[in-house]
Amino acid sequence: MAGKRTHRITLIPGDGIGPEVSGAVVKILEAAGAATGVGFEWHQFAAGADAFAQTGEYIPKALYESIEQNKVALKGPVTTPVGGGFASINVTLRQKFELYANFRPVKSLPGLKTKYPDIDLIIVRENTEDLYAGLEHVIVPGVVQSLKIITDKGSTRIAQFAFDYAKKHGRKKIHSIHKANIMKLSDGLFLNCCRKVAAEFPSVEYKEHIVDNTCMQLVLNPYQYDILLTENLYGDILSDLCSAFVGGLGLVPGANLGAECAIFEAVHGSAPDIAGKDMANPTALLQSAVLMLHHLNEAETAERVQGAIERVYREGKVLTRDVGGSSGTKAFADAVLAAMESAGAAK
Repeated sequence: MAGKRTHRITLIPGDGIGPEVSGAVVKILEAAGAATGVGFEWHQFAAGADAFAQTGEYIPKALYESIEQNKVALKGPVTTPVGGGFASINVTLRQKFELYANFRPVKSLPGLKTKYPDIDLIIVRENTEDLYAGLEHVIVPGVVQSLKIITDKGSTRIAQFAFDYAKKHGRKKIHSIHKANIMKLSDGLFLNCCRKVAAEFPSVEYKEHIVDNTCMQLVLNPYQYDILLTENLYGDILSDLCSAFVGGLGLVPGANLGAECAIFEAVHGSAPDIAGKDMANPTALLQSAVLMLHHLNEAETAERVQGAIERVYREGKVLTRDVGGSSGTKAFADAVLAAMESAGAAK
């Protein structure tokens, strides 16, 4: 084996079930890397309420500095208060590091029976503006204004990302999702930018669907879609809807990508009701880590992990409760480790 390559990764375990699923993922990555000559140097930080209790900051300065230095982070779920409290850690990090592309593949796992078999969709979501810009204020008591920000720059670069990805990976069709029939200026600008970029990629079929119709069309026939190109809010909603096609949020990965940095995360919440009970499914964060490995150009290690995940699901013997099994987080992780070892021995 050639000399070991070591990657420095900022690790944000999160809260709730975060430490359990991130612990399982780190263990699996370490084992996969040991077999392929890849090492990891983990720089671990708390974020959110846990970080505030420790440091007085919801996102410690040292965490920002670590991401700036390492360029790559792996993040578990962090609780976001509803209707008050501190701002979303996810949104804050995306805006801080200009992680303008939210990449969420939604693909069926073998052996897992769902109402929609053989799903293979990708949601490419603009990640830094729209209503998630967080520009809200009280005009007068009882009247709140929230500003939707759509820019030529933001719309063009996310469209460019989607079409570049489609061309590189052989995807055939992109739908831009909008509400330009009502929001003629903001969503109209988004569409105009998408159309300009689409004109540069004649080999990729380009279509446009209104977001409410898209929800209906997805439920009727998700197979008509390949890549969904969306603004921030629409993409957030549609990605959760699409996750149901393959078994839920406990399975689907997510990546936040920018010109300089990338943060890979589970798209599900912190599930405090099952925290510490060895019940959480680490698949979403584990598949996010696979995306991270591809980002790091560690295809062999990524394929080793993904192959083991698919083998465990195909066999269906050691699955967590959310997908119809009875096993816990640790047992599932051990099954993935065993599948990797078995595959390695067979070579």
